[in-house]
Order: sequence, then structure tokens, then C-alpha cells
Amino acid sequence: MLAYTLRRLLLIIPTLFGILIINFLIIQAAPGGPVEQAIAKLEGFDGATRRIGGGEGAELSVGGSHYRGAQGLDPALIAEIERQYGFDKPAPERLWIMLKHYARFDFGESFFRNASVTQLILEKMPVSITLGLWSTLIMYLVSIPLGIAKATRHGSHFDVWTSSAIIVGYAVPAFLFAILLIVLFAGGSYFDWFPLRGLTSNNFSELSLPGKVLDYFWHLALPVTALVIGNFATMTLLTKNSFLDEIGKQYVITAKAKGLSPRRVLYGHVFRNAMLLVVAGFPSAFIGIFFTGSLLVEVIFSLDGLGLMSFEAAINRDYPVVFGTLFIFTLLGLLVKLIGDLTYTLVDPRIDFDSRQH
Repeated sequence: MLAYTLRRLLLIIPTLFGILIINFLIIQAAPGGPVEQAIAKLEGFDGATRRIGGGEGAELSVGGSHYRGAQGLDPALIAEIERQYGFDKPAPERLWIMLKHYARFDFGESFFRNASVTQLILEKMPVSITLGLWSTLIMYLVSIPLGIAKATRHGSHFDVWTSSAIIVGYAVPAFLFAILLIVLFAGGSYFDWFPLRGLTSNNFSELSLPGKVLDYFWHLALPVTALVIGNFATMTLLTKNSFLDEIGKQYVITAKAKGLSPRRVLYGHVFRNAMLLVVAGFPSAFIGIFFTGSLLVEVIFSLDGLGLMSFEAAINRDYPVVFGTLFIFTLLGLLVKLIGDLTYTLVDPRIDFDSRQH
């Protein structure tokens, strides 16, 4: 197991930097980078006086680069903007500098937020972790009992009706449920029971401890509900199919033949084996909600977490934040995948990944 873990850890390095390189190359082809945005802001603030000497649609070439909308701007000013954002160097050199810094976990400074990327990530991470953790825990509390009930009542009316709800949950993404919940319960068209934005109220510091707890969960109710509804279907079906697979095995038939009660057979013999995939999948389920499912939900509910920050960074072409969060997300995703594999061995010691290598 130690050799397998070391091999997986070593494979993380080329995988991580390979993903960074591919995304860097894609970014180079994307229009509207930070230099163009800075020029557009200058033109927007002083467009009437800066368009001398350039007609509509004119381009200014500085250092071999062409920028639309840079009519009449001083070439020295554009060169300074390029230097400020690091675009005064060719792309291969910028890539090499980035990889060297990222190898030391130095993600640089945000272009527009006047703070280091590491500081921004540490500030926003608690919100995303809170959202992902509560959503994952509640999803498991819903999915596991529901999956077991569906497995023990397979083919019944209960199984059919709950399958309809699962199909809806599987087909409709979490952000659509978030919009629906806002329309229904956050002052959209019907009720105004829950807050529309933020994780706490403006007077949070003035509240008592019970008041702070209630205010916190009051703000979490809709986003967590949206994430749970949008993600519980897969886990429920996984639980059901795991239990159905175990219920049909010979050792279960033998236990029933010995006169054991159905409840004792289910929870004394089937439960541990059937829960192998479900328990081992917890890290992956958490990281899936943490990094992907909560992004648009954070945007919709204005929750100041990593998802909202990443979205705003991509819109504003804040490349240090984009690549810094990509690096962190990818690294954690790869580590969680390894943790998920190792969890299998903790749940069932009979699994040996080393033997599969031979």
C-alpha cells in the first residue's frame, strides 16, 4: 500500500502541471485579456480626448501586439500596462515563470483585488467548505436511508414514486433549483421567508450566540437545499444498487435460511459490504459539491466563496486568481481521489491495490 501511495503521489506532479499547461495555452487564444481590459477602461474614462490620430476600429501595435480600441494611447503607456501584467514577455517565458512559482506554491498577486492569491483563497475557502460540508452531510443523511428503503422495497409503489423524484433531481441541475427556491421563498413571486444573499445578516455581530446560530442556518437553508436536491439522486441510486447487489448473494440466502430476522440480515450482514462504495465515495462527493456544484449556487445567492471568486476572476481575466484556484482545485481533487481509493482499504481490508499492479 505504501508503494502504491507513493506512485500515486508522484503521478500527481505531471498531471497537475500538464493541466496547468493546457489551460495556459487555451487562455492565450482567449480574447479580452487584462491588457485589453485596462485599455478599454482608459478609453471609457477618457475616450473623447484619446482618440486623436486614430479612426474607428484602429489598432495600436506595441511590442508586436495589437490591441483594438487603443486609438491614440501613448505607446509607452501600453508598454507599461503590459509590464504591469507581465505581458511584456513572450508566452513560453511567462509559462516557465508561472510553473517555477507554482512549484513553490507562490501564486502571485491578483491583478484587480490588491491582495495575494493565497490570501484571497484562504479568505474565501471557509464559505465554500461550509456550503460543501453541510450539503454533503445532509445529502448522505437523505440518500442512504432512501436508498436502503428503495432496495428493500424494490418494485413497490414506494420505489416507483421515489424514482420519479430521483429522475427530476438527476435531470435538473442545482442552480435551476436555486432559482426556483428564490422565486418561491426568497421574495421572488410568492413568499419572502429567506434572505436572498450572503451567509449572515448585517447585524450578525450584535446577535446573541443562539441568534447567530439561527441566522447562520437561516441564510444557509436555500443554497444547501438547492445543492442537496440537485445532487442526492446519484448517491441514492448508488446506495440502492449496492444493497440490491449484496441482497442477492449466497451468504444472505444462507443467513435467511438460518432463521435470522430480515432486519438482522440487512444491518448485521449486508450493511457493511453494501456501504463500501458509499462510504468510500464520501471524499469525492464532498469535493464534487465543494468545487463544481456550489459555483453557480454561490453566484446566485451572492455567497462570497471560492466559486464566486473564481467566476469573477474568469470574467475579469484576473489570471493569477484563475490559475491559482485552478492549481488548488486540481491538487485537492487529485489528493481526494487518492484518499477515496485508500478509504476502500479502510472499509474493506481485503482490497489490495498493490496486487492489481502485477
